[in-house]
Amino acid sequence: MEQIPHGSPDDPNPLRRLSLEQLRRRTSIKWREYPADVLPLWVAEMDVPLAGPVARAVTDAVAIGDTGYPSGTGYAEALASFASDRWGWDTIAVERTRLVPDVMLGIVEVLKLITDPGDTVVVNCPVYNPFYLFVEHMQRRVVEAPFDRRARIDPTALEEAFRQAVRDGRRAAYLLCSPHNPTGTVHTAAELAAVAALADRHGVRVVADEIHAPVVSRSARFVPYLTVPGGERGFSLMSASKAWNLAGLKAALAIAGPAAAGDLERMPPEVGHGPSHLGVIAHTAAYRDGGAWLDAVLDGLDDNRRLLGELLAKHLPGVRHLPGDGTYLAWLDFRSLGLGDDPSAVLVERARVALHPGPPFGTGGAGHARLNLATSPEVLTEAVRRIADAL
Repeated sequence: MEQIPHGSPDDPNPLRRLSLEQLRRRTSIKWREYPADVLPLWVAEMDVPLAGPVARAVTDAVAIGDTGYPSGTGYAEALASFASDRWGWDTIAVERTRLVPDVMLGIVEVLKLITDPGDTVVVNCPVYNPFYLFVEHMQRRVVEAPFDRRARIDPTALEEAFRQAVRDGRRAAYLLCSPHNPTGTVHTAAELAAVAALADRHGVRVVADEIHAPVVSRSARFVPYLTVPGGERGFSLMSASKAWNLAGLKAALAIAGPAAAGDLERMPPEVGHGPSHLGVIAHTAAYRDGGAWLDAVLDGLDDNRRLLGELLAKHLPGVRHLPGDGTYLAWLDFRSLGLGDDPSAVLVERARVALHPGPPFGTGGAGHARLNLATSPEVLTEAVRRIADAL
């Protein structure tokens, strides 16, 4: 397996710069969860070297012993500049941001501000499985609003979920995944404005997980939730974690819309003690100086999306896939192949390829598996070939 071809260290595509031998020296969960003969295309880590500006910022900090507690607003300022340049979002106010340990823990803290134990949190399913785990651990109730057949928000299903959520006169929130994990759906401005109108009509507060915001195809456009009409009462959680592969350097930002600023002010100051100072340094450098590196990754991901479609059509025509424009994840429907509710269990055993199981993503997850596209074209090709041969 280690003989799978790969690009050179000078390849402009960061997804082709590292060999499997180099990647297997890593000790993160992606490379330690399964035996060495398994190709790991499951958890959301990218097979890339660290972006140069990020690596320099972290090593410079270590060199001078700058490893204390985080301070200042540089992270928020860097994100505001990035958001303005990339998305035309010019209204991020630093005073309406709070430093949080990571996006999921930030979501938890925001939900504590706007809901109580026993209240309802609405999610679109299938969806990132920690949404269920964290919300239920907080003693909130999850109500699902399934996507439609095109893997897009269904306004009718969403309105019915909102009605259920507030039926007893309790507070409720809608946890929006944008871009959506696992489908890769990038919500349009019209869809998000419709969400805001429904939320306002039913008194539901919107909390948008926008961690994948920078990871959108060149042919698509990410729309920040807080920029749409009616989004003023919402919240956004953002981080450089996914786009620059910084999950191990924890830091994120909670952003309040203008009408939610008072809620954010109630967030306990100790929440800001959780992020890593090195994480803040890394994320700041990514937003400030990592744009060229990100563009190279986005080009590589666009190539991989096209390649996956070609490989599935040729080798696995029974696998249904609706390509998404966001994230570096692909949601694969194996139901016609009769592999049971969790095809990933069959694939890791027979094909020695690890995908993320579908059932934990909620209703609509059975018979599916999530594939991570953020690898080299050669590894992606080998993974599909192995699956086809095994089935």
